[in-house]
Amino acid sequence: MDEKKMRRELEQRLKRPGRHLKYDRETEIVRVESEDTGKGMEIALSPLVAKWHERKDTAIDEVVYYVEEALKVMGKDQEVAGQEKKIYPVIRSTSFPKETESGALFLTDDHTAETRIYYALDLGKTYRLLDEQLIEKEGLDPQKVREIARFNVRSLPVKLKKDTLRGNDFYFLNTNDGYDASRILNEKFLQEKAETIEGDMIVAVPHQDVLIIGDIRNATGYDILSELTMSFFTSGKVPITALSFTYEEGKLAPIFILAQDQKKSKEEEKE
Repeated sequence: MDEKKMRRELEQRLKRPGRHLKYDRETEIVRVESEDTGKGMEIALSPLVAKWHERKDTAIDEVVYYVEEALKVMGKDQEVAGQEKKIYPVIRSTSFPKETESGALFLTDDHTAETRIYYALDLGKTYRLLDEQLIEKEGLDPQKVREIARFNVRSLPVKLKKDTLRGNDFYFLNTNDGYDASRILNEKFLQEKAETIEGDMIVAVPHQDVLIIGDIRNATGYDILSELTMSFFTSGKVPITALSFTYEEGKLAPIFILAQDQKKSKEEEKE
């Protein structure tokens, strides 16, 4: 499978009456949009081809499903008022667009140097990111929307699966409800988990459908976590960041140094 064959496969699966499929040769991106509204989705071919080599047609099936569900709700008026229980925060990379295609600014908050918080209305199989224009139209208070979303994310289950590798414990949250990465905003959950960690607590959100917590007790643990995070990052439908974060005293900080250097730095601090 290469980009040319992938393009043909996507065109075959996604072409419908009332839709345009456009291909940009320079960026190798296929755009699927509605003829009526001009709104649509973009699919980068190179990352999808890489996923296909790992997961075969399952990778294509997931992208097609995601695009189809998103296109169903695009262009439709969504009422937010009265549906506050369906509002959740979602984590995105700082490179993610800050405004809609029509120029309306999304409702966002700063999070870390690598991540930004957006807010979404859950629509069942997909969700709509909330923008300031929609919030104003509905007569809602932006700060109240933020508070409601934070409250709602704290109500989501946080059942973790555990693996132990080379003396380090790794915990995975992967419910595939669209808000796994959002649990990183559940401060009570992180604080309670920190009390059980024996080594260094490291948190990662490589894509929207996974949260990883590492109890890192040796340099090898950092190497393992780095490999795990990169693997998840390259396989996710909505990648966020391949970097991990230290969690100390309620604060997250990206890790930019190598595992061996990290170990050395901590030993030097003890001296």
